[in-house]
This record gives sequence, C-alpha cells and structure tokens, in this order.
Amino acid sequence: MLSPSLRFALAFGTSLFAHAAAQAQPVGAQPDPSGAASATARVEEVSLDTLSVTATKTEGSAIDALAGSSVVTAQQINRLQPSRLSDVLRDVPGVTTQENQNDPAQAINIRGLQDFGRVNVLIDGARQDFQTSGHSANGVFYLDPELVGGVDITRGPSATIYGSGAIGGVVAFRTRSIDDILAPDEQAGVVQKQGFGTNGQRFLNTTALGARIGTAADVFGQFVFRNNGPYRDGLGNRIADTGNELTSGLTKINIRPDDGHEISGTALLQRFDFTNAGTSNTGARFANAVQADTYTLGYRFARPDVPLVDVSLRGYHTTTHNDLTFLQDSPSGVYGTLGARAGNRITYDLETSGFDIHNTARFDTWALSHALTVGGDYVGNRVHTTDNAGGFGAAFTPSGERSLAGAFVQDEIRYGSWLRVIGALRYDHYDLSGGGFRSSGDRLSPKITVGLSPLPGFEFYGTYAEGYRAPSITETLVQGIHPFPAFGIRPNPNLRPETAHNIEGGVNLKYNDVLRPGDVFRAKLNVFHNTVDDFIGIQSVGPTYFVPALAGIPASICARIPGRFPCVIPVRDFQYLNIAQAELQGVELEGAYDWGGGFVTLAATHTDGRDRSTGETLITVPPNRLSTTLGLRFLDGDLTVASRLTFVEARTDLPAGTTLLATKAYGLVDVFASYLVNERVRADFVLQNAFDKRYTQYLNALPNPGLTAKAAISIKFATH
Repeated sequence: MLSPSLRFALAFGTSLFAHAAAQAQPVGAQPDPSGAASATARVEEVSLDTLSVTATKTEGSAIDALAGSSVVTAQQINRLQPSRLSDVLRDVPGVTTQENQNDPAQAINIRGLQDFGRVNVLIDGARQDFQTSGHSANGVFYLDPELVGGVDITRGPSATIYGSGAIGGVVAFRTRSIDDILAPDEQAGVVQKQGFGTNGQRFLNTTALGARIGTAADVFGQFVFRNNGPYRDGLGNRIADTGNELTSGLTKINIRPDDGHEISGTALLQRFDFTNAGTSNTGARFANAVQADTYTLGYRFARPDVPLVDVSLRGYHTTTHNDLTFLQDSPSGVYGTLGARAGNRITYDLETSGFDIHNTARFDTWALSHALTVGGDYVGNRVHTTDNAGGFGAAFTPSGERSLAGAFVQDEIRYGSWLRVIGALRYDHYDLSGGGFRSSGDRLSPKITVGLSPLPGFEFYGTYAEGYRAPSITETLVQGIHPFPAFGIRPNPNLRPETAHNIEGGVNLKYNDVLRPGDVFRAKLNVFHNTVDDFIGIQSVGPTYFVPALAGIPASICARIPGRFPCVIPVRDFQYLNIAQAELQGVELEGAYDWGGGFVTLAATHTDGRDRSTGETLITVPPNRLSTTLGLRFLDGDLTVASRLTFVEARTDLPAGTTLLATKAYGLVDVFASYLVNERVRADFVLQNAFDKRYTQYLNALPNPGLTAKAAISIKFATH
C-alpha cells in the first residue's frame, strides 16, 4: 500500500499532468515569440531538458528518453554545495545511497538494487568496481562532488547497453571541464573558490583553470583540497572518526585535428585520508589512505554530412588502492590474539581496465528513420589483497580476476512525430578465477520499447528489457572465519548469474506557457516491475554449532563442550546463494516548473521488493521518499533563495535477524542561497538540516549530521 506522502505526491503529479495537458502550449508548436525566448532562458532549473545518453548511447534530453532517466546539472550541484554525493542524489527518484560517515566512499542503490556491480557507476565513462567486505555496502566508489560537472542516470536494466551487470541501472558522472568555468566567448581563465562551514565542514579550496586554443584544442585543470572534522548529530553527540582529508587533481585535454574529429584524455587523481574503527566505530581502528585514480583516452568522429558514421572509442584504466594501518584493537581484542600489532598493514587493490566502442548510423527506409548503434565493450577486474593484520581482510575480500565482455546492436526507429520503437539485443560473457576455482557463462538479453505521442508534448511508453549480472569475485571466492563471534563464511564456485526481467511503463510531459507566457513544465512518471532470477544473497547454511563467548579462546574446544561455558553462542555458517526469485516493483515521479521568477521541483519514490519464495522483504529496498524544492529569484535573477523539504518514511518491515537496521520516519529542511555579485564573483550559502533533526539514513550505521552551515565564494578571472 502506498503511504500518505506518496499518495499525495502521485495525486499532485497527476493533477499537474491533467492541468498541463488541458492548458499548456506543447513544445514544438508555435508559441508567442517572447514567451519562447523566456522559456529557453528558464530551463536552467529544469534538468529534464539536459542532454542524456545513458538510456541509448545517443544524445537526447532526459525528458525525451523512453526510460527512467534523470540528470543532475552543474548548477544544481553548485547550489547545494555538497560535501558528499548523497546530498546531490537525494532529489533523484528511485536513487538512494549507502555510506559510512567515517569513510568518504559511496554506494548507489537504484530501485532496491545495489552492490557487486548491479548499478554500473561510471566516471567519465570509466567503470568503478571497487569493493571490500564488511558490515556495509559491497561496492563503493570514491569521488568528491567538487569534481563533478553533471550526473546522468537511467534506472533499470534498459540501460544494459552501457555494460554488463547493470540490472539496477547506470549512473554516469561527468567530471568538470572547461565549459564549466568559461563562457563560449572566453579564451582563458581561472576560478578560485574557498568554502568554510560548521559541524565538521572546516575548509574547502578549489582552483580550476583552462584555456582554449582557438577551436583546435582546449586544456583544463582542477585542484581540490577538502578538510573535514568529526561532526555532531541532531542531539549534539560527537560522532568519532567522521572527518577526512582530500587532495585531488584533475586534468583534461581535447584536441580537434580536423572537422568532426576529437581526441580526448582525462587524468583524475584523488587521495583520501581518514581513520575509523569499522562501520559503527566499534571494531579495530585503522588509518586509511585511499588512492583512487582514473585515466581515460577517447576518440570520436561525428559530422552532420556523414550520417552513417558517428563512432566513439574510449579506453580506460582505474585503480583504487586502500592502505590500512592497524592502530588499536577492537574491544574484543581478537586482532591482538592473532598477533596483529600497531603498524601492521592491510592493502586492498583493484585494477579495472576496459574499453567501449560503438558506431551510430542514421538513415531512412521509406517513412522510417533509423539510428542503428552497433558496438562492444570489455572490462577486466583484478583484485589483490595483502593482510598482515589478522587475516580477516584477505579472507573476506579475496584476490582474484574477472573479465566481462559484451556486444550489442540497437535500432531506434521513428515514424513521423508520434511513434518510436527501440529494439536492442546484447550478448554477455564472463570468466572468473581465483582460489583454485573457475567459472564462466554467457547470455543474450533483449530489449523492446514502444513510445507513442498522440498529442504534442505528451508521450507514453512501454518497455520489456532483460539484464545479466555475473557473480563477483567476492561472492564466489569469499572464505574465512568471522572475527567475533567466530562463525565461518564459505565460498560458492557454483553461483549462477542473475537475470533481470523488467516491465516498465511511463509518461513524459513537456509544455511551455502553462500558467503564464514563458514558463516551463516538465514531468516524468514511471511504473516498473523487475523480476530477478537467481538473485544472489548471503544466507545462513549448515547445522547450528557453538563458539566461544570470549575472544581469543580457540573455537576447536567447543567440539568437546558444546553449549557449556564458554561455548554458549549458537551460530551457523554463511554463504552467498542464489535465491530462487527476487521481485521489485515501484512508482517514480519527477517534475519541475519554472516561471522565471522562481521554480519548484518534486521527486517521489515508492519501491517494494521481496523474496518470492519466502515473502520476506529485501533489506536493500529503501523506504519511500518525497522531496521538493521551492526557489525564488530576485534582483533580476542575480539572487536565488531556495528551500528543500525531504520526507522519508520509516523502514521497519525487515526479515528476522536484520531488525537492527530499522529506521524511523523523518523530515528534513535545507535552505540555499546564491548571489551573483557580478559576472566574476559568486557567493553561496547553505543551511543543511536546518531544524537540527536527529536521524539515521536507512542502511547507514551512524547517525547523520545535525545542523550544518556552509558558505563559499568563487572568483573568476577570464580573457576574451
């Protein structure tokens, strides 16, 4: 059953749809010239008009995508002044994050699916597959929001054209570029930004500079330094080890040797330093030094007079290296009993190399227009773990190798202005090896989408799409003894890949001149039902046995005195297994209205997911959420003041043994203000959690920050 807040959101959205269809001027018709110009100028807050490519690899606005596609723009990121990407993604329907507040890494959840590559996260087209096992997300990436120039998201397996495994969806981050700091008529310049804050937000420095060499080339560079300290929650409690320090550098170069040709290269280097004692600050304490680097090299040829060739080739190499230094033992003392001493180290290394190549040919056959895309991709993962501090790291994040290769063909067909059909077929193959085990598999995954536009500005669509996710190295090879209590975790080389079958329907609306000349209204409504065969989850297996209640006592003695002190803790082993079938379904609503003097946005999400065999809810399904932002513009648009309201329901319907994850309902209020002092100087002010609410986001172990104020000033110098 939908919650009152979600029912309100859907009712509100439906009423907007009806009102827009009845009164608005559809885009593509002939509006009043002055109104059209105003509408063009006011789409800055309507991110659904921003170009998106994650649904089909061909450019088009998010509002026109026949999928659950959303975009977060650079302007929205600047207004939020986020310290974490979770602040940015909160306004995207169907998308949540899981994070440890004592680790700057992020995990993305789409429609209740996350971990082990179910969501394909890309940075400038480079896949991010880093993972370490613990009591948190199994699949994270490192990226500071100050480096992000935009986010392109498509929800569901309809985006598997973007790579193997993306049964949840694709999130593509674009790092900042020269166009984010220079206007088209500016040749060179630098933007210097400094920020300060309260509640752990100590200092931020960003220096970005770039130069254009006519139209033949451009060069961009950015340096970011961020220093955060421990914060306090809404009750004023200091949350230890929630600070971190970032030093990062980004370099980009684009060379255009001839008309239509472009060669591009990117180097992103990030160094994060932080200290923590596990996801809940109750384990052994380690100092972490994370080096996360991404390198890309690409080539594209596209020219309007050569419609059969729009070719793109991109190769990439990413490395994530986490060097942990043992500082002190956990309260149970288990690391010390295994011989770990201060200064001992654990290292996790993941190297990912891959490429993507595809060509789109545009042509007509009779009354049909085609955009035929053919391509292939490859990604290789190599995990290497060394552990001189107890051995748990090497056991639970095992070394191994995996390769994923795929090929695809897709045809986007248009008939007039009222019919679109997208048909696609993808082939996937994987190989995995390590620990004396080896597995492989392959599959064909189809997709068919039909979109109908009976009226200008109104389009509805239906999709059936399948996706295929190979087991990860950890799911297959993990093997060891949990620190305390000492239960075993078994490998499973017989894991079968997951297969998703997604049925989705949606409505896209885009109208101008709804309530007044020059205003802009955009909205998307999506309904989906995704069934995942052979869904992989960790389960208890084997008989119950007893282990010691005191750390350091060998578990072997419990074979002689089970049930007697100290062998009084009953446990079972755990293993990753294929659940017969997981079922996820939900509703997503996203809308925006901009009238020049202000704007309002709305995003609502309802997701339900269950194990069909047991009827139990999937713990990765987030609670229902509704967020809305109201902004007003003053001083001819130089001053923007906005407030964001976020409502999140309680999450208490959990399987036995996971009730500790339950969270209460909460509501948040954030306030933003941006002022363009002149064309060179910009000031931003943000008040997060304005009423100092104490809350814990679902799946996070630690309470979130209380009232936090941040301010930043940016100064630009440029030449024409």
